[in-house]
Amino acid sequence: MSQRERMRAGAEYDSRDPELIALAQRARGLLATFAGLPAVDVEGRSAILHNLFGAVGEGVWLEPPFGCDYGVHIEIGARTFVNMNCVFLDAAPIRIGKDVLIGPGVQLLTASHPLAASERLVDADSRRGGAAPYRTFARPITIGDGAWIGAGTQILPGVTVGEGAVIGAGSVVTADVPSDCVAFGNPCRVQRSLGGNGGEGDGHARAQP
Repeated sequence: MSQRERMRAGAEYDSRDPELIALAQRARGLLATFAGLPAVDVEGRSAILHNLFGAVGEGVWLEPPFGCDYGVHIEIGARTFVNMNCVFLDAAPIRIGKDVLIGPGVQLLTASHPLAASERLVDADSRRGGAAPYRTFARPITIGDGAWIGAGTQILPGVTVGEGAVIGAGSVVTADVPSDCVAFGNPCRVQRSLGGNGGEGDGHARAQP
């Protein structure tokens, strides 16, 4: 298995593998070009997003600055809006549904490391030349159709946010969030059901998208 295959399978992988470094450099080049285009160049921006991401639906809008690891492991559904200063670390797949609102400064973080330093750090004597000095693994993130992720939220590895869910600003989401509910906090917890109407947030849920 290649290091990229190991990464996508959820196994430990070397983040400094040459194939992964090349993918990361490609993404950074595309993002630099994207950031340099005027907002009125809708076709140019759209072309870059289709080249950068694994899949992009119609009408997706992404505000720079934006950062990601590789881009190719990200799928974004139609009419989704991603505000400025977002970071998507796509070591594992990130799947975002259609009609999703993602506020400024949101971080989707699929990569993680063993907690114990003895497991996290690779002994220099056993590390091959150029390899990362730490162990890394990744878990996918999924955001359902119609969800709203408030400003400054951090979504951690392996989390699924259900359809129509609202995540209040500044939340740290460590576990799955069901559909059609309001959730916020650190750690993020469900506060109440929306009952399918989606029309009544409270002050915590009304983060600017």
